[in-house]
Amino acid sequence: MQKLKLFSGNSNLPLAKEICDCLNIPLGQAVVSTFSDGEVCVRIEENVRGSNVFVVQSTSVPVNTHVMELLIMIDALKRASAKEITAVIPYYGYGRQDRKDQPRVPITAKLVADLIVTAGAHRVLTLDLHAGQTQGFFNIPVDHLYATPVLLDYFRRQTFSDLVVVSPDAGGVERARAFAKRMNVGLAIIDKRREGPSKIKVMNVVGEVENRDVLILDDMIDTAGTLSQAAVAIRRCGARRVFATCTHPVLSGPALTRINESPIDKVVVTNTIPLKDKGEACDKIVVLSVAPLLGEAIRRIYEEASVSSLFV
Repeated sequence: MQKLKLFSGNSNLPLAKEICDCLNIPLGQAVVSTFSDGEVCVRIEENVRGSNVFVVQSTSVPVNTHVMELLIMIDALKRASAKEITAVIPYYGYGRQDRKDQPRVPITAKLVADLIVTAGAHRVLTLDLHAGQTQGFFNIPVDHLYATPVLLDYFRRQTFSDLVVVSPDAGGVERARAFAKRMNVGLAIIDKRREGPSKIKVMNVVGEVENRDVLILDDMIDTAGTLSQAAVAIRRCGARRVFATCTHPVLSGPALTRINESPIDKVVVTNTIPLKDKGEACDKIVVLSVAPLLGEAIRRIYEEASVSSLFV
């Protein structure tokens, strides 16, 4: 009996199928639908007793529906006597609320972690958490991978003129520094000043970008407000070309319009969140696949081999 099985919710079926191709296994048979009132309905349509099961589900739009799909699939697999259940979450939603930065606000990153553990997951495999300390919110093992190897492979094959990596805010400096070190290029930082909630007025570039190609690096692009304003500030400082890259292309609201109207030449993202028609609406976007990375991690977890070499 085949012991390694991989199932998927509805959030990112193309990625799940790519991972299965990398592992040379079929996608597990499951029906994930809704009742007429919107309740999520799950039915596992094959035997999973004694199997090591991996459930692929990004908590992307519609976020709450996809979170419930993940929880209910885990519960269904647990009650079907799966030996071990790993939640493979390429994009971990609710991760941005990871601390109390003002009075009377929740810590949703911890809440969702508790829900996943309570549902019955034995392990979590995820990519580029918004805050690394979110791993500590789980009382089960967490394998936290980075899309850096996928992005590095792409950019090392491109031709740049005196490239410099830019962090769009102070919180992303460590990420940008590590990427710049692996690319063996310079580093700059955007000093972002807010005048109020969601109102960014002043952006100063700390570092040398004049007559250089610039790569803005972030973990996600949501509305692209910070990204587009950073690109304008960088071009104002004399940069030759402006590129941007992130792991998670949330791209909500006016994001595509802002990217199209910005001075950014190209935006390189991964497929942790399916773009569907969004990629067609913006020809500046290049999508890279993280399926080989996740597939290798799943194989090593199943074989109880070391995953540490993938943590780069």
